[in-house]
Amino acid sequence: MAGRVGFHSDLTTDIESPADEDGVHDSFSQLIEEQCHDHHDVMEMTSLELEEESRDDVMHLESPVYLRCDSEPQQTECLIEERWSSDTLKVLSSMPSRTIGRSRGAIISQYYNRTLQLRRRRQSRPSIQHFPRAARPSIRGHLVETDADELEEDDNKRERLVNNLQNLSGSDRVRMLRVMPLSLAEKKELRMLVLNKAEHSLSQSQIPCCSQLKYYIIIALRHGWYGWLSFLSSLQLWQTALKCVGGRFGTGVLSYFLFLRTLLFFNVFLFLVTGLFLVVPQAVVHPDRDQNTSVASLWGLEVLTGAGYFSDSLLYYGYYSHQTLQTKRRCSESINGTSCESGLSYNMPLVYFFTIGAAFFITCIILVYTMSKSFGQSFRIDKSKGLLAIKVFSSWDYKVSKKSSVRLQRANIGTQIKELVAEVNREELKFSVLQRLFRVFIHMVAWLMCLGSTLACVLAVFYFSEHMHKLQKDAETRSRAGTNPSGGVLLREASLLAVPVLVSGINLILPGFFNAVAWMEEYDSPSVLNYVSIGRNLLLKVSVLGVLCHHWLGRVASEPEKLGLQCWESFVGQELYRFLLMDFIFMLLDTFFGEFLWRLFSQKALKRKRKPVFDIARNVLELIYGQTLAWLGVLFSPLLPVVQIIKLLFLFYMKKVSLMMNCQASGKPWRASQMTTIFITLLCFPSFLGASVCVTYTMWTMKPSAGCGPFRGLKTMFQAGKLWVQELAAENPNLSWLASAHAYLVENPLFLFMCAVIFLIVIYFHSQVVDGQRKIIELLQEQIENEGGDKKFLITRLQDIHERKRVVSPRRIRGASEVLSH
Repeated sequence: MAGRVGFHSDLTTDIESPADEDGVHDSFSQLIEEQCHDHHDVMEMTSLELEEESRDDVMHLESPVYLRCDSEPQQTECLIEERWSSDTLKVLSSMPSRTIGRSRGAIISQYYNRTLQLRRRRQSRPSIQHFPRAARPSIRGHLVETDADELEEDDNKRERLVNNLQNLSGSDRVRMLRVMPLSLAEKKELRMLVLNKAEHSLSQSQIPCCSQLKYYIIIALRHGWYGWLSFLSSLQLWQTALKCVGGRFGTGVLSYFLFLRTLLFFNVFLFLVTGLFLVVPQAVVHPDRDQNTSVASLWGLEVLTGAGYFSDSLLYYGYYSHQTLQTKRRCSESINGTSCESGLSYNMPLVYFFTIGAAFFITCIILVYTMSKSFGQSFRIDKSKGLLAIKVFSSWDYKVSKKSSVRLQRANIGTQIKELVAEVNREELKFSVLQRLFRVFIHMVAWLMCLGSTLACVLAVFYFSEHMHKLQKDAETRSRAGTNPSGGVLLREASLLAVPVLVSGINLILPGFFNAVAWMEEYDSPSVLNYVSIGRNLLLKVSVLGVLCHHWLGRVASEPEKLGLQCWESFVGQELYRFLLMDFIFMLLDTFFGEFLWRLFSQKALKRKRKPVFDIARNVLELIYGQTLAWLGVLFSPLLPVVQIIKLLFLFYMKKVSLMMNCQASGKPWRASQMTTIFITLLCFPSFLGASVCVTYTMWTMKPSAGCGPFRGLKTMFQAGKLWVQELAAENPNLSWLASAHAYLVENPLFLFMCAVIFLIVIYFHSQVVDGQRKIIELLQEQIENEGGDKKFLITRLQDIHERKRVVSPRRIRGASEVLSH
């Protein structure tokens, strides 16, 4: 049926029907009028014609599958139960869906030639059960001749077809074979005939030596290129592991690992930018410093706190110079004396400012491009039934030869088919009015509980950070007064972990509470459950990070002297390092206690065979939370992306092993077609946008430390670029325009605002284009269904006309013949 037809997005559409098929695509009105006219002239039919018309009742001919419809039983009942007439078969053979790729003249002539031969020989037609199902009942499975002349004619036609295919290029030949209305066995046979004939003609022909050499060189280059592409495909990070995860646990869990790999690439890019332009020049040119190790280094706490040995290193902002770095001057002795060449100069404050700004700008462009591309890929217009048909019949890759790859592909396709079947068979539950009111009440209570617990945790983080801030002030006051005990330094270093431990504990415990509340709500769809969980966890993470940013930029940066900080930027970098490390440690604890020990307890103590299900929402929000910390800290710690890279690498293998050992696939399969787009959107707007606002606010408004860092002595960080532009304008008056350009483009926040607006407009228009394409294709699908209904109606009318012709009384025919005889 036309309404059940699915459409593949990769179908080739550049193959058109032959030019002589235009007449086939006309309406049926002329044919129906001819049949009505023939109905009035039925007295002129001979007895032989009546006999031949009676032979049109083929008992075993079936109606096509697309004509079977459950929604219109009265209209299509005759198409299914009644027997085909010759006129109906003629119309069916002339339909566009049965003539694509074939010549109209060949179809019509073949039909009439076989009809005339049948009437002359008075032979009965064979049953369609003797022919393959791929044969068309109107042409190829009907009126088959077996005599030598027709076999010879068929061989000639096949030979001409093979010659025509041989003259085409490789891509055109594949497309032509693809659209031919033949079975797969016949297409394969034609392809083999073409290849064999091409090889035979190539071997028989006398090719010059130079042409043969050129031919072999082209083949070798082509094979080398294909091998190189295959090698590059095999170099994709974690390709086999991702196939294993997707085949066993579905696209929902797979989207988490794909998102983790995306974050890894972002951090690699960030590390390359900061490492090439900041870390390497500072490490090569800057003189060595005497690094004073504290008491904490004896206990190894500097690994957790980021202090001690790491305080005065390339890891933090305070280590970088505020001067223009220069390489050593080269001096050479000559007859005229000693001549020295000045070394290369490197303006570290200027490079530091523009490197961080360029890194964020390029990251924004990549995020916007990735998100817009993901919109077009995930919000697919194909319906689940069409995707299911495509996945069943055309998803296998026949190039796969290894047994392990075959097993992976089979498991992956099987899981995707389960998800599509579950989506097709999913039915919306109907509830009564009282049940709906009760469910709304439960949802309201659940959201109030989640919002209340989130607010309580945010207030706890706020007041606890204020309390620790006061303790640090008191400790600094006692240290200046000389009343600090001997173990005060160690205790102070250890107290720095208090706030990170509290925040990481909240991020570990509260998502479990959210899952318990969601279990009380009893969501029917797993996708809806994940979206609700993502929203609640996102609200928690954003609120906690907002409180922390207020603490760092509003408390620490505004009064660093009261805390005894000579470089508040390095202190904030240490804080972000501690939060990132504690987050990783608590994720390890969650994997061990929440998955491994729970599986053992469930199987050994509770005697259950079920394993826990992988929590996609909580794990994804943990990734977004960690990446936000990395983006916030790249200004204060240029090497913080390295810590994030190491964390993500360990996290991937740890989560993969835990997933295979301790988790099972969801009991309700579901297709996560839009999960990746949602993850990228959350990474772009709450995460990257928030980090960009905080970094921009710091560079434009906060006063840098006077005793450390590349911006010491300046009122704000962006003044480094302004001073550089002024120096260039003073040295060269022709470059005075740079000062105004810098004032309008860098100092003015309107430029950044306009860039952000442009990016948002691009995303909006791209989403609107996708939505418009979706609506257009829905209209086209509806039009196809309507045309299918019109086709059924016309065929039914044609069949009725034929039946009225056949009910003519034989007495009237005999009477007409007697009158003619006299």
